[in-house]
Amino acid sequence: MDDLTQIIDPPPSRTRLLLDGVRALRKPKLDGAPLLPKARLVRPAVELSAEGIAAYGRACGFRREQGVPLTYPHVLAFPLHLMLLTRPSFPYPASGMVHLANRIRQHQRLQEGQALRLEVYAARWVAHPKGQALSIATRAYSAGALVWEGDSLYLRRGVADPVGAPWDEALALPSDSLVRTQKWLLPADLGRRFAKVSGDFNPIHTSVIGARLFGFRRAIAHGMWTLGRALAAQQPPGGLERAEVQCEFKLPILLPGQVALWNLPASGPRRAFEVRNGAGDKPHLRGLLSINENLQ
Repeated sequence: MDDLTQIIDPPPSRTRLLLDGVRALRKPKLDGAPLLPKARLVRPAVELSAEGIAAYGRACGFRREQGVPLTYPHVLAFPLHLMLLTRPSFPYPASGMVHLANRIRQHQRLQEGQALRLEVYAARWVAHPKGQALSIATRAYSAGALVWEGDSLYLRRGVADPVGAPWDEALALPSDSLVRTQKWLLPADLGRRFAKVSGDFNPIHTSVIGARLFGFRRAIAHGMWTLGRALAAQQPPGGLERAEVQCEFKLPILLPGQVALWNLPASGPRRAFEVRNGAGDKPHLRGLLSINENLQ
């Protein structure tokens, strides 16, 4: 183990994460290019508990017969994301970082009761047209084997001359061929309910006042709730062996609100989908789900 690997056991409390977030609201003006954080944060044995999976399933619409939700390990690792983003050494305030995109790959079936070693680290800077983006990697191991991995892209808007490779991962989907398959009515307290199972208590999701401080008229739904809800409508029963989902978060969903799932009829291993507004003309999320394909 090198001196950049830090074992996080026990995990930070919600109070600790909130206080760290408050302390990270103001950062000194950056002089020069940002430095990529070097720490690798590790939780050595995180159980895929039946209770936690059930609570997450109720929040997003998963059924027990669908097995462990593809997005669930992200929830377990998210406190480590916050720890990276709220550290004094991180060059930007954590509040205001926008979750742009996510890519998740599962390499082996996950089971209730299984213990995962979770590792989280800053993978790379990405130069985005709207500012500086950062890719945070999450890796999950079981018995020494990589069983699940996620890459989350976060954006700090308004940064001039961003560093890193240009962002070129936009999903090209056959949007004109998608059909509406479900409609969802979202309650005003959805953000608070999902925060309890995800640990993401960002005030833009949980409070009208907090949302207005960041330019939103009302609280907005978590992007990872939207992805989870879309996958709950598509993940087959019996659990997943191998799967991959790529998604981009588009327009925010104001709460309360009404949205709809649009996708192609299931045929083959790949399923394109979007979550759109009630009128069906504006996307909130765009994604591509691949099931039981060989993942490179």
